[in-house]
This record gives sequence, structure tokens and C-alpha cells, in this order.
Amino acid sequence: MQKFAQSVALMPPAKIFTVGLSFSLVTGLYACGKGENSGINLQNFNIGANVTQIQKITQKNQDTTVYIQGKVEKYAPLIKKKSYQINDSTGKIWVITNQGNFQVGEQVVLKGNVQYQSVPLAGREYGEVYLEEK
Repeated sequence: MQKFAQSVALMPPAKIFTVGLSFSLVTGLYACGKGENSGINLQNFNIGANVTQIQKITQKNQDTTVYIQGKVEKYAPLIKKKSYQINDSTGKIWVITNQGNFQVGEQVVLKGNVQYQSVPLAGREYGEVYLEEK
């Protein structure tokens, strides 16, 4: 038990939240259903009402704080930060963060500030919306 407590103490806060929530959901659903169909539709299940679908995040939301929930698809190291592409089945968005060690395929919940980077080229705009984690 002491090794478990030490390993949890070394985890980033978002990972602790994800691990703890996953454990609570699995044990809670098992206890309620006791192996039978509990009637809960897990395909439409979201962690919270405050989670924003990625497809709804636009340039108009710049400087707004949002929560997203999704799967890590890609990783890109930066000089002093890390960047992860998150997919929630409605869309994809890059998240810039100081914390890390998320694995591709891992489910995460992140809080970030919506940012937009303009990239004008030959009279056209190729900018992209991204999140900077708080």
C-alpha cells in the first residue's frame, strides 16, 4: 500500500484525477449492477456537464477557459512544454501543457484557455485554435 501511495504522489494532478475517476466509475458501476445490465448507456456518458465538445471550440472562444475530455492521439515535444493532440470523437485539438507523460491512447480530462494562432499565407488564413492548459 505504501508503494501505491508513493507512486500516486509522483503523478501529475490530471493523471491522479483520471485514475481515481476511472477506478470509482468501474467499482461503482459494478456494485450497482452486480454483473447485470444496470441500464446505464455508457456510450453517451460524460464526466461532467462542464465538458465542452471540441467541435464547439472556435476562434470566437479565444481567452475562454474550457474543459475537454478525450483520447490522446499524438504527442509533440516543445522546448519547455509538451503538446498533445486530443480527440473526443467530435473533433481534434492541440493542447500545450507543462505537465506530461500522457500516453497515446490514454483518456484525459484537461482544463485550458482557448487560443488562436494566426498564420496568414498568400492572402489566406491557415490559423489554428488550440488550448493552453491552466
